[in-house]
Amino acid sequence: MSFADSYLKKYPYKDILFNQEPNDDLNIIIVIPAFKEDKLLKTLFSLQNCINTQKSVEVIIIINSSQSTIKEIKEQNVEIYNEARAWIKKYQSSLFRFFIVNIEDLPTKHAGAGLARKIGMDEAIRRFNKLNNKAGIIVSLDADTTVENNYLIEIEKAFCKKNTNVGILYFEHAIDGNEFSKDIYSASAKYELYLRYYKFALKFTDFPYYYQTIGSCFAVKAEAYVKQGGMNRRRAGEDFYFLQKVFQLGGIVEIKSTKVYPSSRPSDRVPFGTGPMINEIAKADYNFEIYNFQAFCDLKLFFGIIEKLFSNSESDNTALINTLSEPIKEFLEINSYKKAISEIKNNVSSLEAFIKRFYRWFDAFTIIKYLNFSNANYYNKMQLKEMCCILISKIEYQKNTAEIENLNDRELLQLFREIEKTVMSSETQ
Repeated sequence: MSFADSYLKKYPYKDILFNQEPNDDLNIIIVIPAFKEDKLLKTLFSLQNCINTQKSVEVIIIINSSQSTIKEIKEQNVEIYNEARAWIKKYQSSLFRFFIVNIEDLPTKHAGAGLARKIGMDEAIRRFNKLNNKAGIIVSLDADTTVENNYLIEIEKAFCKKNTNVGILYFEHAIDGNEFSKDIYSASAKYELYLRYYKFALKFTDFPYYYQTIGSCFAVKAEAYVKQGGMNRRRAGEDFYFLQKVFQLGGIVEIKSTKVYPSSRPSDRVPFGTGPMINEIAKADYNFEIYNFQAFCDLKLFFGIIEKLFSNSESDNTALINTLSEPIKEFLEINSYKKAISEIKNNVSSLEAFIKRFYRWFDAFTIIKYLNFSNANYYNKMQLKEMCCILISKIEYQKNTAEIENLNDRELLQLFREIEKTVMSSETQ
């Protein structure tokens, strides 16, 4: 019996897609969903140019469309499929193999990035299961993304540690060039700056799962994928929902020794995410307001009393909660915090277990609900640059405040990238 037999009986979307047997030393499978994608070969060349790993690698490409996809896009998918097959025939090797399929007429209700990613990742599980390789690495990538040439060896290295369940890869969007207009590159810089602001602000609160959740920038151990029920079928945001489940297992490592380059292009292929956001930000009348940093400060104070919530009586906890700010107090009351804390305490016997269950209750979804609640009822949303400057002053980065305020968006983003790589810790949890 192999490690994923039970999972494959319950959850897979389709039967086996590829009949070729995996190499005995197969260690990494990269999964790429593709829809209406004319940049796929650029991504494949990027992977093919990577430094060789110690063990075998496979790439699974899932070109997909739904029952409601228009004829022109389906024809475009077929053209991309044929081009990619010709490329694969020319460039693949026995130790670095590429597999591609074009799946048409997926149910409109579920079709999208999530389902395509799930189909590919479930196929990866089948292949690792044939080898009973529960330590196999499934890498998530997008069809308009390129990578640095040490991408594969750095992933391989990160998962050599037995306790690694998931790797979050460092990324940088293009913020200048000739492919797009100046407005698009400017929007790309703003969007990435916001992503880094949000991550840094979450880490400032001491929330343990502050990591970026981008579909083209993570890798997961096969055993962890199966244990947490696999990828979901969401049309967008599938990466966020999946990773929040996997984070609960621990063994999280940030891989900052290589780079992923997600595309900066605007897009309407998904309902939300990078492409649609760049579309919006690039509009002349778009006002990029973000969560007020004070809301994160409130969370930091709340997370700072977790140990006392475990050891205190209910009456002492009530008094403790009353010392917090009005936004967090009201939010906790609305969300029946007394009942939640009581249930958690009744099901654990140690502080460590209490903290783990606490963050299952007050998770990343709840944080977003709190931020929306506090900014709607107490705090005004603020300008991106202003909040970034305040944040930097709080994370003890040695740079003159006036100097930071004089930076433009691109320069501020470069500063955040520098902080990410040199100051923000990258320890494994």
